[in-house]
Amino acid sequence: MNVAGRMTLHWSPRSPYVRKVVIAAHELGLADRIEHVRTVVGGTVPHPELMRENPLGKIPTLVLADGTVIHDSPLVCEFLDTLHSGEKLFPAAWPARLVALRWQALGSGMLDISLLRLTERNKPEAQRSAPHAALWQGKITCCLDALEGEAEALVGTPFSIGHIAIGVALGYLDFRFADETWQVGRPRLAAWHAGFNQRPSVAANMPEEG
Repeated sequence: MNVAGRMTLHWSPRSPYVRKVVIAAHELGLADRIEHVRTVVGGTVPHPELMRENPLGKIPTLVLADGTVIHDSPLVCEFLDTLHSGEKLFPAAWPARLVALRWQALGSGMLDISLLRLTERNKPEAQRSAPHAALWQGKITCCLDALEGEAEALVGTPFSIGHIAIGVALGYLDFRFADETWQVGRPRLAAWHAGFNQRPSVAANMPEEG
């Protein structure tokens, strides 16, 4: 596998899954080795060019210099973590690795639920399911309350893929569900996320329409 050359990332500025990858690349000093290719997916229109590289037709999709294709944001981030000799986003030793992976799973799950909520919200009102919407919102509330209880651990634990996943999930709530003001009643989590947003890797890759 040739990883010495430049890589290509199928990318969108509004995808939270892509955002995890670009933040990780920035943190690892690899951003200048990755060319971003604007790729529109979703809806009902297939993307034949992307599907020739990633049959799932999803982003992020990372194409290496030798043509090897890697997709799914946790896998792309873990691969990037092998390309440098500094502090790892994926700790090798347990229990630090367990903490990072658990937070990564929680953040990724919050994103999955948030995408379901967004899809439901964008349906014509007559086609929306109030029980589903309430279920998904309740799950997000439980996640936020749990994270408020773990805010001190987030502050006191070395920066990892778990922090990126949680930070991006909270950022997506700000991006798509700003009216819900999740910060109310969760001062410790809100303070942690404000600090997260000040990291250069994060501030340089804020979500936006386009």
